[in-house]
This record gives sequence, structure tokens and C-alpha cells, in this order.
Amino acid sequence: MFLWGGGWSALKILTYETPIDVIIFWRFFLMSISFIPILYFMKVPLTLNRSSAKFVVSSSVLNLSFMVFSFLGVQYGFAGSGGVIIPTLAPIMTFLFVCIIFKTKLYASQYIGLFIGLVGGVIILQLNDFSLFMHSSNIYFVLCALIWAGITLLSQYSNKHIHPVHYSFYISVVASLASFIYAFNSDLMSVFEQGAKFWIAMIFLSILAQTVATTIFFISSAKLGSQKTSSFMFLVPLFSLLIAWVVLDEAIHTHILIGGSLSLIAVYFINKKT
Repeated sequence: MFLWGGGWSALKILTYETPIDVIIFWRFFLMSISFIPILYFMKVPLTLNRSSAKFVVSSSVLNLSFMVFSFLGVQYGFAGSGGVIIPTLAPIMTFLFVCIIFKTKLYASQYIGLFIGLVGGVIILQLNDFSLFMHSSNIYFVLCALIWAGITLLSQYSNKHIHPVHYSFYISVVASLASFIYAFNSDLMSVFEQGAKFWIAMIFLSILAQTVATTIFFISSAKLGSQKTSSFMFLVPLFSLLIAWVVLDEAIHTHILIGGSLSLIAVYFINKKT
């Protein structure tokens, strides 16, 4: 959760000097390379069939879209805000998608959770002044939350067809190839002219905040169960705000703190079954 939270500050640092298409390619390329030792020690043969390929391609498109909007969000806004808005709104949006698609019957506590989440969202996004929201970077973070809800649903159903680590590896490879084609005419080698701060942020975002953190999450899910492991995601907004405050000297905005807290409470009620 600390690594995931710090990823937002790392992305903010990368936006200072380098174009978006260059960053996206190197992020997914380094992520793909970093999976190789993990795959080697897993000793599980890589497989990919038609069913799993559909999930890989779909998730690759969504992951690329997520990266674009998150880049735009932190470029024009605050890294800490992205680290609060997305982890708190995405679970609520995922739940709403499931309810709409599968017409799930809700418990009383889940109705309460949705209402609290709605209030929290209004406060986070300052929807009391809609013109302020429309001119802020938060709209990119909301789009990220919507996309992440779609990624979550795809990931859930992909487990029936492909190992989670293989799934993440294939997504990074497909995203690397797609972003390379898009950025082919850009100066991809310009990253080697950057200093240590850039590369620390790039390695943190690509390897630590993605490959290492995701692998730890999968291992924890196997040992603790998905429900207990997922509950630790409540720490991501806290780490995002604190790291952005320490590393980027970003102010901790009161409306983000209050709205984020309400959204976390909403996620708790939504996950209750009584």
C-alpha cells in the first residue's frame, strides 16, 4: 500500500520534463522486464489461449487509458488528490457496475454505504460548485476511477482463464508494444539524458509501485484471503497524501481529507453483508 501510494508522487515527478507517450512506453517496458525474474522463480509455464487473450487485450487498452488520464491528472493537479480520489471512488463505482450489470439485490448497509459514498464524492470533487470541478484536474481522476472499475471487473473474471501474475505480465507486454508503436516518432532515448531524480521516480513507478507491489498483493491474497488483503487498500489514500506532502510539498486539502474519509467509510458499509 505504501508503494502504491508513492506511485502518484513518482508519476508527478516524471511529468516535469518528459512527454506523456515517452513515459508510458518506458513505464510498461520496464514493468515487463521486471516480471521476468518473478516468472522464473514461479516455475509456472506461460500460457495464453483465445479466452485469456480477450481479457489481456481489453485490460491493456484500459491500462493505457488509465495511464494517460492519470498523467494528465497529476500534470495539472495534485498527486495526493489522485491517490485519494481513485482508490476511494473506484470500489464504489465497481460495486455500482456489478449492481447494474447483474441486478444484484442490495442490503440495507449497502444502501447506506452508497449514500455516504455519494456525499463523500460531492465533497472530494467540490460539486457544490460544478464549474470549479469542470475546470479542475479532478475530472481526469474520476475518469481513472471509472476505468479502474472496469479493470477490476475484467481482472476478477480473468482469474478463471489465466494466472494473475501471467495476466499482469501479458498486459504490460501488450501495452509496451502498443505504446512503442504510438511513440515511435518521439525521442524515446531522451530519457537517458535525465538525471537521478527522474530515474528514481521511473524505477519506483514501473517496478516497485507496480511489479513488486502487485506481486506482494497476490501473495498476501493467497495467504490472508482476498477480503482481508483488500482491506489494506484503505491505507493507500493516507500514504498518497503523506508522501506527496513530504516529497512534493503538496498541501493536504481539507475537502480531500473529509471526502476521502467518508468514501472509505462507504466502502466499509458496501462490503458488509448485513
